[in-house]
Amino acid sequence: MTHRWTNLGDLVDRTLDLQAPAIVDLRNAQQPVTWTHAEVDRLANGVAVALLALGLRAGTHVAIASLNRAEYVIAYFGIMRAGLVAVPINIKQSEENLDYVLRDADVALAFVDADRHALLAARVPVIDFDDTGPAGFAAQIRPADFAAVAAPADQVAQMLYTSGSTGKPKGVPLTHAGQLWALAATYAKPADPSAERYLLAQPLFHMNGLFMAKRAFSVNGLLVIQPGFEVGAYVDALERYRITVLAAVPTMFARIVKDAAYHEGRDFSALTRIMLGSAPMSLALFERIQAAFPHARIVHGYGTTEAGPSVFGPHPHGLPTPPLALGYPLFEDHVRLVNGATDREGVLLMRNPAVMHGYHRLPEKSAQVLNDGWYDSGDVMRRDENGFFYFVGRADDMFVCAGENIYPVEVEKLLESHPDVRQASVVPLPDEERAAVPVAFVVRQPGSTLSVHALKQHALAQGPAYQHPRRVAFVADLPWAGTNKVDRHALLQRARELEAANGWSHDAQGVPA
Repeated sequence: MTHRWTNLGDLVDRTLDLQAPAIVDLRNAQQPVTWTHAEVDRLANGVAVALLALGLRAGTHVAIASLNRAEYVIAYFGIMRAGLVAVPINIKQSEENLDYVLRDADVALAFVDADRHALLAARVPVIDFDDTGPAGFAAQIRPADFAAVAAPADQVAQMLYTSGSTGKPKGVPLTHAGQLWALAATYAKPADPSAERYLLAQPLFHMNGLFMAKRAFSVNGLLVIQPGFEVGAYVDALERYRITVLAAVPTMFARIVKDAAYHEGRDFSALTRIMLGSAPMSLALFERIQAAFPHARIVHGYGTTEAGPSVFGPHPHGLPTPPLALGYPLFEDHVRLVNGATDREGVLLMRNPAVMHGYHRLPEKSAQVLNDGWYDSGDVMRRDENGFFYFVGRADDMFVCAGENIYPVEVEKLLESHPDVRQASVVPLPDEERAAVPVAFVVRQPGSTLSVHALKQHALAQGPAYQHPRRVAFVADLPWAGTNKVDRHALLQRARELEAANGWSHDAQGVPA
């Protein structure tokens, strides 16, 4: 596979119109700021020039800690153009984890916004996007000419950190060559680059948002950037900027379709592709999204930080992808299923050029997930008779209830098949007799009076008895982690609190969940 790129920070096609808009920054939605491809290109060069002038050597780690904005993308590209390693920082993590990441990565300098300045400046030198003085971004980073470093095959471009929800965050070094391969594997040059318009609201410290930004620049499209996700502002931008392509997390769209007022009467006719990934979804949610965005083709994708997002795609013989399928392997010899009852189910192993070579400074953990280039995803999959892959659950989320294996995602899909259920999340509650039992946090449809008893009866009628939730809590919304996914660890803690206080939802007649 060949492509024109030699550095992950330089995806510009200079044969196209560089005066076309590249970024619309919506930090202030009432006063959007537009940047052309030429401006982004030359400022990214300026970042590279400035960092090298500071004496930073190839391979040095440079962090970015900020809400989404144009300068974030510019700094990200510029760091890599200089042959340095970009380290996007999760700004929603604890201060303890932040300290750990900065030490673990040996961060030499950080680009920050005003809200992160004091926190980071106490630890490393910073360049502040919002500082208008001589030490700020605008003064230090000037448009420049610079030839991006042609990166060797094994040179690291970026290091992303896993969420660290079950321990300290793990650094995932990713190479220029691997990430460029992942881009090229799904690259399709548009007939009219100026017609490609993307909307970014998920955090840029996460693979989902970062890869979409790179995808937009790889086709010289337009990237509309919001500082974060807020439903009303998101759908406003979708309509106003005639967005054509979206990559997002299903939980974001669960909130959009939760209230018809957000999407009814809007003109979303420009939107042709919605790529959802980074979290599972149910058929009911898929159908609600399709009904709200009838002109769009919805793709439920898959990827991991460690192995990249270019794993599955369309069927080679043109068979339509079923709604909840992740797709057909882009390359048959890049995937395997192991440890399943049949060869059509098991834990997914992946081997492709985008797979990391190992976690940063964690040889034992690397050895646990890497074997002869194969990465053990920990994701349990099944493959249907046409070769399409489906997500079943996380191997480490699986729990045993009275001898039966339960994957929370399967129970969630079961509950969300009830017409009065908007969204559900299932976690295990410790139980002396059965080891653990499934308990559910459920968001009902607006106006619904669905009872605990009715929901349990639905689960018992539609699925195996052992899967039905033994406790139910009806909630207004589900908590989010920093990556716009449901925060299961917060729900685990909440489940224990509700059990101790007998605080689960009850039916009107007082029957407990």
